[in-house]
Amino acid sequence: MAAPGKPANSAQRMVSSPLYITFYILLVLLGNVGNATVIGVVGESILWDQGVIRSSDVILVNMAFSNLMVSLIFLNKGWCRFMMGVWVWLRSANVWSTFFLSAFHFQTLRRVTPPLVNLHGPRKLPKSLILCFFLIWSLNLLYSIPAFTFSKNGDENSTESLMLVSSTTRPLLGCVWDFPSTYSGLVFATSSMVIHESIPIFLMSITNVGSLLTLYSHGLTRSAAHKTQDTPITIRIPAERRAAKVILALNILFIASWGTSIVSVNYFNYNRGSSTEFLLIVARIGNITFIALSPIVLAVGHRRLRAFINSLLSRVV
Repeated sequence: MAAPGKPANSAQRMVSSPLYITFYILLVLLGNVGNATVIGVVGESILWDQGVIRSSDVILVNMAFSNLMVSLIFLNKGWCRFMMGVWVWLRSANVWSTFFLSAFHFQTLRRVTPPLVNLHGPRKLPKSLILCFFLIWSLNLLYSIPAFTFSKNGDENSTESLMLVSSTTRPLLGCVWDFPSTYSGLVFATSSMVIHESIPIFLMSITNVGSLLTLYSHGLTRSAAHKTQDTPITIRIPAERRAAKVILALNILFIASWGTSIVSVNYFNYNRGSSTEFLLIVARIGNITFIALSPIVLAVGHRRLRAFINSLLSRVV
């Protein structure tokens, strides 16, 4: 608890400054508009376009949906525990949804031939894709159970005694963690760092390097057997290379923003003091940066999103 009448430190003054609040709100609004656009434009193509549903588009919508839900969560004081649990659930699912996009593209590139599809059959998602979505959202819901229990509503004098890597308690929520002991809180924070930060970042690095090596291998195959029926995948190399660049940019953005958050939060967790509280501000900015900028990266590489934005800009200009 902060002592009554105690002067606010530099971090507290920064949080309450109009410049910081304006900058943070702009990032949140940019993320909301961008991710809603991705859901609307790509989702429309999934629902109404003729032919086979593209699994990659469904994965993009899933990632954009998790981004949007994270940035839309606000607190009702009477629902603190419930909203805290939902927050942790969405943040955790958001991380693995981002990794799933990278893993799916890597698996697609490793196919020797394009998948066999029935163009005249019913339009439905592959069962394996549905299973992956179910696992992402259900397992992360189980992980978030402690947040439904060990949290409480903080008052104006409450200080953030524990910041978890996979969830920030301020400024969107206003809840504080209420673990039985500092040790149990740090155990949960450490497991969060390993499960939802370190492992996904490590796996993203592997899948991206694998995608680049696979594209290089396909490029050699294409030069050796140009446009032959024995190598049908070679005709997809230009499109897959563009997709690989977009996904690589997304993963670099994710690693940079979340890496900043990881370093800041963990330094705060294990080196308490007023001099480290500014790191929580750095962590918040890092967390929202990926959500705000990822739709822009997607718009650069997705044909339908580019067409929509160009059409919108032509009407405005």
